[in-house]
Amino acid sequence: MALTLSFPHTIGAFLPPLPLDSLLSTQGIMVMLLAAYAVAMWMFLTSAPKVYTVMVSDLEIAKQFYEGMLELPAAEVPLHYYYNYEQTLGATAIDPLYMSSVGTAPVSTGLNGTDGLWYQLQKNTQLHIISGASLGNKNRQRHVGFDRECMDKLLQRVQVVGVKYKIRREKPLNFLVKDFEGRVIEMAELSN
Repeated sequence: MALTLSFPHTIGAFLPPLPLDSLLSTQGIMVMLLAAYAVAMWMFLTSAPKVYTVMVSDLEIAKQFYEGMLELPAAEVPLHYYYNYEQTLGATAIDPLYMSSVGTAPVSTGLNGTDGLWYQLQKNTQLHIISGASLGNKNRQRHVGFDRECMDKLLQRVQVVGVKYKIRREKPLNFLVKDFEGRVIEMAELSN
């Protein structure tokens, strides 16, 4: 005598009654495990924060700027960065002008996804600050963003906090701000 498993009428409208012994077979258990894994991965990936990366010429100056002037709260490193998640910057798409030629290691060598500074930009959006950008003209600190949306959000934050700024170019976005020490920081969107 085979036992039959029936689902509530809302699910039962889509699924026919299944014999219990087929669900408890090796094949049935594997299908249930795969389905549970798929649901868990979907929940994990949809709850992960969006992460923007900004490459800076000096991490200590960047820390003073983002924490002091922009008043961004520190954030925990997202869980998916702990599991060998390689954040690809598209090494072939990075303009050599933005790469530092003095004193820092190349970006592709030894960059651990958890290194750098982490800030909460919005509720489910984080900012990851890494070193590696070169100094700009007149030894300006340079902060290079790889995403227009990221640079727009940073400009909005500058405007909300009331930091003086000057937009130099709209496309790709490039603007200047001054920090508390009077240093000029160039915020530049990297264009492909």
